[in-house]
Amino acid sequence: MDENQMIFGELPTNPLLIVISGPSGIGKDAVVGLLRKTNLDTHFVITMNSRAPRPDEVEGVDYFFVSREEFEEKIANDDLIEYARVYSDYKGIPKSQVKEAFASGKDVIMRLDVQGAMTIRKLCPDAILIFLTASSREEWINRLLERRSETPEELELRLCVAAKEYGMIDQFDYLVVNSDKHLDQTISDIQAIIKAEHLKTHPRKVDL
Repeated sequence: MDENQMIFGELPTNPLLIVISGPSGIGKDAVVGLLRKTNLDTHFVITMNSRAPRPDEVEGVDYFFVSREEFEEKIANDDLIEYARVYSDYKGIPKSQVKEAFASGKDVIMRLDVQGAMTIRKLCPDAILIFLTASSREEWINRLLERRSETPEELELRLCVAAKEYGMIDQFDYLVVNSDKHLDQTISDIQAIIKAEHLKTHPRKVDL
């Protein structure tokens, strides 16, 4: 492609790898769920999880739920881009999903905990890492309490883990506030980030 085609024609683009992350209870599921409805040309990775589904979660939509034994078999077969043991369960990303999406030219969005995001940063330095936060500590804690899916001991553990996770913010590319009742603004901010990244004169290039 010559210089005139580059300037006046359709700009070449590389598929982006976008990671939506943040502490437990910050609203990653809600954000990714709405992004899925508005970004139709984007592939949304479905994480594999060894825990039992919550009442409102759907197999193949929210997660792929497998037994711990099945998950450990996939680890042994090197079938995962990344995986981690979070609290007492495994979470991981199947390689095949991401490679097939990139082959079709689609951006890929992953929903990961902070530990998983750090693994992707090491594997793919050009991945875009977005850290979600609440507008206040009180707002975030209230979300955890309203979820009612943790025992008091588990809640205390999540608070301790989150304190460490907030200390990793400087390893992310963007910080987006996900305030209560302002999910549309969160989505607009993330879409603006993706658009700006595609308009860069020196685009990111993800190699897996």
